[in-house]
Amino acid sequence: MHRGSCLCGAVRFEVNGTLPAPDACHCSQCRKQSGHFFVSTDVPRSAVTIHGADHITWFHSSEKVRRGFCNKCGSSLLWDKPEKDWIGIAMGAFDGPTNTKIHIHVHVANKGDYYDIDDGLPQRLH
Repeated sequence: MHRGSCLCGAVRFEVNGTLPAPDACHCSQCRKQSGHFFVSTDVPRSAVTIHGADHITWFHSSEKVRRGFCNKCGSSLLWDKPEKDWIGIAMGAFDGPTNTKIHIHVHVANKGDYYDIDDGLPQRLH
């Protein structure tokens, strides 16, 4: 069981099972939402329990994607394509060790010019 929350604790979540390896997204939307690149793990919806879901505000950043954040403290928590059977959860929101590591960088064609990606992991332009 993995647990996490927003900064103020109004939204808390539990993920049952092993967390899939996360990706680091460098697209301009993720950078603007998070203030840097956004690292998340895609977990089956059936494995997630959210407490305080009434404090999640959804921003539709495109026709297919919405981003969830705490409406009290502003923490970026979720990346969601509602038609999928999984939901992305921000790695920074987990409380304890996650026992996983980033496995890929995506949308690196849009990364910020103020940092380099030099960890040797695979990189996808889109």
